[in-house]
Amino acid sequence: MTSDDRLRVALDLDGSLESLGNSMTDLSLALEATGACDLVRFRSESRAQAGEARVTLRALWLPFWRAGRGWAIDSLLPDVDVVHVAGRATPPTKRVPLVISVDDLRPLRGEGHHYLRVSQLRRAVERGAMLVASTRRAGHEVQEVLGVDASRVAVVPPAVPTVRDVESGHDLVLNVTGLVDPPLVLLPSLASFAQSRGANVVVLASENFHQRVRSLGLDVTLRTRREAREALDNARVVLHMSDGARFPSFAIAALAAGVPTMARATSINRELLSGAAALFDDDEEVLATLEEVWERGPRRALMIAAGRDRAGDFAPAVAANAYLALYREVVRAHA
Repeated sequence: MTSDDRLRVALDLDGSLESLGNSMTDLSLALEATGACDLVRFRSESRAQAGEARVTLRALWLPFWRAGRGWAIDSLLPDVDVVHVAGRATPPTKRVPLVISVDDLRPLRGEGHHYLRVSQLRRAVERGAMLVASTRRAGHEVQEVLGVDASRVAVVPPAVPTVRDVESGHDLVLNVTGLVDPPLVLLPSLASFAQSRGANVVVLASENFHQRVRSLGLDVTLRTRREAREALDNARVVLHMSDGARFPSFAIAALAAGVPTMARATSINRELLSGAAALFDDDEEVLATLEEVWERGPRRALMIAAGRDRAGDFAPAVAANAYLALYREVVRAHA
């Protein structure tokens, strides 16, 4: 295959679900915009929608695909050169290479064993699949946990959805993923800080975390992840507290929107956000940093400019071109 050959790509839209939307849908739109490939959109876990390929007997094969077994997906789709999935289903392929995005490391860490992700991914690699991690650090973790060669794990960040600029936000938005105790300990101080400035704390988290927050009796606003865009639209500062198991899409979207962002200094956040977000090693640093970032001043202005610049590295168009290069590579290797 030459660089001018037109790729035929099958993309599973039942893939990586983020609080801001489905990154696979964003990727599909960006791939289509390149004009460099023909897309076959399909869904492995739900019914096909208008314009998408229908997968025959999908419901029958889905339990097998979640174990990396079952009928070859490329036998149930129009002719393509490569299949790309990112969700719980990793169906085998018979004739074409399979690319699997691994955006969530929690199942590899022994968390969320509603499906056997480790054995599923090992089986896929044994059959020739290429795994894709969202960061270099995540790629190393995937290699170590699965015991696979580095050549079988590529690194391509997912497409971060395009968001609107935020010019006059007034909320302190606390985005929590994978943590419980550290953000709960901080919340009373965050609420007092916001109230002293006539602002509001908006907690974007799971329902389980919301229940813990309610028990504290604090005057804060609780929002579900489905309301992430609305929360970001009114943010003055975003505080991203994560265990580092997932790509920080919300934090990067906040940077793109011009919202100064603070985040715990996990290895993934250091790799992606250093120089653009205010990273902290100790939660006791949060309030002092927050006060400086909140006020209009040189540091806030610098963070807004640096954040927008960094977010450009993760725009859907950038992800699409990176994935196109990867698709071509795996197709050539498979030939």
